[in-house]
Amino acid sequence: MKLTTERIVDAGMATFAEVGYQGLSMRQVAERLGVHAGSLYYHVRNKGVLLRLMADRVAGHAYEAGTAALAALPDDADWRARVEAQAVALRRSIRQHPGGAVLLADSPKALSAGALSLMERLLRTFADAGLPAEHRIVAADAVLSHVTGYVLQEQGESLAPTVDATALADLQERFPMAVAEAATYDQDEKFLRSVRLLCAGVHALVADVRNQHPS
Repeated sequence: MKLTTERIVDAGMATFAEVGYQGLSMRQVAERLGVHAGSLYYHVRNKGVLLRLMADRVAGHAYEAGTAALAALPDDADWRARVEAQAVALRRSIRQHPGGAVLLADSPKALSAGALSLMERLLRTFADAGLPAEHRIVAADAVLSHVTGYVLQEQGESLAPTVDATALADLQERFPMAVAEAATYDQDEKFLRSVRLLCAGVHALVADVRNQHPS
């Protein structure tokens, strides 16, 4: 089968899922494809370029998912509903890629066009909300960082230590609120509420700015 950039990215994604960010090498990708490592460089110049292409793929799929989620909203949906739709679609999409959150978290350093498209759309959404320009990048970055961080925890290997009854009772006594409220919501509901909290903060900031500078 002809060697193409798409095939190399496919192999890179599969290898990345097995060995992680630090373990990924062009040699391993070449071995997966059954070719010499040197033949990869005609299509993909180095590991950094490969990582950017992989991040672009993850972000591209997430952008398409966000587009579909936004299209499904009613015409009168406000900016908070649009932020929520983008965040939920992003989480769902990157969870489909083992290591996808790591790739997306590191993508701004690689100037990934896919990741920048996600950022651009969020910035426009916050602009529609009336958020001043100096606050938009912070708000958009907070949402993207929150989603990737949330998925990083979900995709991480859980040690799942066994806690006996005595240890649990001790924890409940020392940290009653943390233990009691830890299992209040499932992960989907907890994520949704966390995004709404971020939006509530942005809404309060917009209201404060409008009060200071009434039109």
